[in-house]
Amino acid sequence: MYELGIALGLVMVIEGALYALFPDGMRRTMVMILKQPNGLVRGAGLCLAIVGFGVVWLLKN
Repeated sequence: MYELGIALGLVMVIEGALYALFPDGMRRTMVMILKQPNGLVRGAGLCLAIVGFGVVWLLKN
């Protein structure tokens, strides 16, 4: 559970830094994502989740 807390904290730090450093770019990205079909966004999210799982698995073993 401790490691999950650290992971969530790191996600917040990275996302917060992106919004703080590049607010216009993040808004443009959100608008672009809203224009994409649900299947594409879902597929991209699934791919990122799989890659993230792989990275965590490699680092933990």
